[in-house]
Parts: sequence; structure tokens; C-alpha cells
Amino acid sequence: MLSKNKIKLIRSLESKKNRTATGLFVAEGEKMIFDLLQSGIVISELFYTKKLEEALIKVKSSASIELVSKEEISKISFLKTPSEIVAICKIPTLELDWNRLKQELILVLDEIQDPGNLGTIVRLADWFGIRTIICSENSVDLFNPKVIQSTMGSFARVNVHYTDLEIFLAQASKLNIPVYGTFLEGENIYNAKLEASGIVIMGNEGNGISKELTAKISKRLTIPPYPLNQPTSESLNVAIATAIVCAEFRRQIR
Repeated sequence: MLSKNKIKLIRSLESKKNRTATGLFVAEGEKMIFDLLQSGIVISELFYTKKLEEALIKVKSSASIELVSKEEISKISFLKTPSEIVAICKIPTLELDWNRLKQELILVLDEIQDPGNLGTIVRLADWFGIRTIICSENSVDLFNPKVIQSTMGSFARVNVHYTDLEIFLAQASKLNIPVYGTFLEGENIYNAKLEASGIVIMGNEGNGISKELTAKISKRLTIPPYPLNQPTSESLNVAIATAIVCAEFRRQIR
């Protein structure tokens, strides 16, 4: 049986402050958690309903595993429709390795605020084989329950770092790493020569890329509307724009 203190602790992990203080986050859902059990993510506690009892008998894990009622799991779930399994996981510690980064295609996110957008971008990075995302310090937290859920488990395969982007890009400049940025005006991405490695900056949902980071960009790109010169929407959603940009970078190296 879940104690009141345990329920209180798990519910408190909705807050970034408490996630930072405890070094823990919540993951939910059968597919996601069974994937996490095969990943490098450390699960400290696992709570499940009787429906998954048979499946969990076969699982080898160092996690504390506890059978709970549906009523109890609904108290610790952050989903509108509670899943049958909830995991308490440890936030991994990551370090930037510039020897590796200078050989990769990297996404840099400038103050992305919407959890769904960040989660979708992490999934896109996973799909296109992008292993590193660098976020500004004011971007939405990866371990926000809504972000974790929208990644569909991809967060376990993509390294997401939070840092001062001006300092990060200054170091990239010293290493002569090309820096691309997406704008409403720039070179047509389908005509541009894109490198296999480099940095792609995607801007804030409402304000785009900040002036400070714009100054660091070596190549401005735009995704042209179709047909040209006809009224259209003001801009693309940042996650959709990221998908188009990643697809074109990968298409060119094929």
C-alpha cells in the first residue's frame, strides 16, 4: 500500500524545483517503461497494477517493484487516464564532449516553452539519429511529466543538455563548427548546401531566435511556403519546422 508520504513525494515531482532537489522524475505507460528497463535510465521504484503482474515477473531490474491498486495508481499519475504502471527514475548526469559534438548534427533550442513542442522535438531527434540537443537555461524542463510523456521514451536515447547558449556557441565558433538558424527570410533550405555536422538553432515559439544568438549564426535558412508569393500562415510551429529542417539535412547526406 502506498503511504501518504510516498504519494506526496511522487506528486511533488511535477515541480522542477522538487525534481532538482531529489534528482528524480516520473515516467508512465507500459511501452515507455518497458523500453526504459532496457535503457541506461535508472529506475528506482516501480508501481504497477495487477494487469501487468505476469509481464513484470519476467523483468530483471534493481528497482523496488510494488503492486498497487488502480485507485492508488490514479493518485500518483499525471495523466488524465492513468496508466497501469508508474516509474520513479533518476535524472541522469550528462557531460558535453566537444570531440564528439564537432562530428555531429546538433539541435540548439532557444527558450522553447511548450512541453509538447520539446517532447516532439526529442522524438524527431531520435528518429533522425540526432543524439544531442542543447537547450537554453530558460527552456522548458525535459523532465516535466508532460515533456517526458510526449517524447514517448525517446528521451532515453537523446542527450538533452541545458546551458548558457552564448558560451556554448562561442566554443563552437572556436572549433569552426557551422551554425545554422531558421528565419522567415534566409536561403531556401532546399537550395542550400548543408553539412553533415554542425549546429541548427530553433527559436522560441513566439519570438524566434534571440538577437544575441542571431549574431552567432553563419548561415540563415528559410523553409519556403508553397506556392510562393501567396497569403499563408504567419509561421510554422517550431516542432514542425524542426522536422522539415532535420529531414533536409539527412536527405542531403544520403
